[in-house]
Amino acid sequence: VLLVESGGGLVQAGGSLRLSCAASGGAFSSYVMGWFRQAPGKEREFVAAISWSSYRTSYADSVKGRFTISRDNAKNTVYLQMNSLKPEDTAVYYCAAAVGGSYDYTTRRLGEYDYWGQGTQVTVSS
Repeated sequence: VLLVESGGGLVQAGGSLRLSCAASGGAFSSYVMGWFRQAPGKEREFVAAISWSSYRTSYADSVKGRFTISRDNAKNTVYLQMNSLKPEDTAVYYCAAAVGGSYDYTTRRLGEYDYWGQGTQVTVSS
């Protein structure tokens, strides 16, 4: 499974970005999809996840109410809409896919994700 992120860039605080992650080579519609991020000198952390059916989503407290995860199974793509961006959102953002789970399953655990993209840089200036 190949995951390719896009949509990162430089934005001022308060601005918005939309990240996309296109999947190929696997059964995208059956995967839990997640977004994680890693800032310099910090560990990779959970941002958001969505079940394969889109029935359930989950978010880190730090982004709840500002970020929205969605997916289009027909396009094999997952999105992360990021609004009201803050300088502390600056990081490399990674999408990931977890195999298996019921229609309403999501997970925040890095170790449960089987496939990872190469990441896209998001920089928020103050």
